[in-house]
Amino acid sequence: MSLDSLKSRVPDYAKDLKLNLGSVIGNSDLPAQQLWGTVLATAIASRSPIVLRELEPDAKANLSPEAYDAAKSAAAIMAMNNVFYRTRHLLSDHEYGTLRAGLRMNVIGNPGVDKVDFELWSFAVSAINGCGLCLDSHEQVLRKAGVEREVVQEAFKIASVIQAVGVTLEAEAVLAE
Repeated sequence: MSLDSLKSRVPDYAKDLKLNLGSVIGNSDLPAQQLWGTVLATAIASRSPIVLRELEPDAKANLSPEAYDAAKSAAAIMAMNNVFYRTRHLLSDHEYGTLRAGLRMNVIGNPGVDKVDFELWSFAVSAINGCGLCLDSHEQVLRKAGVEREVVQEAFKIASVIQAVGVTLEAEAVLAE
């Protein structure tokens, strides 16, 4: 299972996705930990078993055990936070924004890897889950830490392509039934 195997599964009508997948992962300028943590976290967030099965072995091979767990933690905590904060933000009653969240988020304070990497992975997952409040929050932390816009954009490019591949392959699986 690998990037090449995943690309081979993308149908001809989605050739752009296949090319983009090779580009955003195969030709990325991100350091390996940032790249493969972003890939793993967004593969999980895509909810596509096919994408996760194909990309997880490469991610595991390219990440330390700590980074591997942290990328999975980013996907897990943002699955919760993106729903909570997006809902709170979308409600017309803004009083919800003044209430204490009361949710455990300890991993954000101690992810076991460089906080910039964890923020980048959390940002990428938030892109898939569509939480504008979380996107802004993580982007501000990244920029304040000196991360260039091009790096931030690389993360949401990876997220967008992985999500699109997941949607396409899941649709193909349903249509093949």
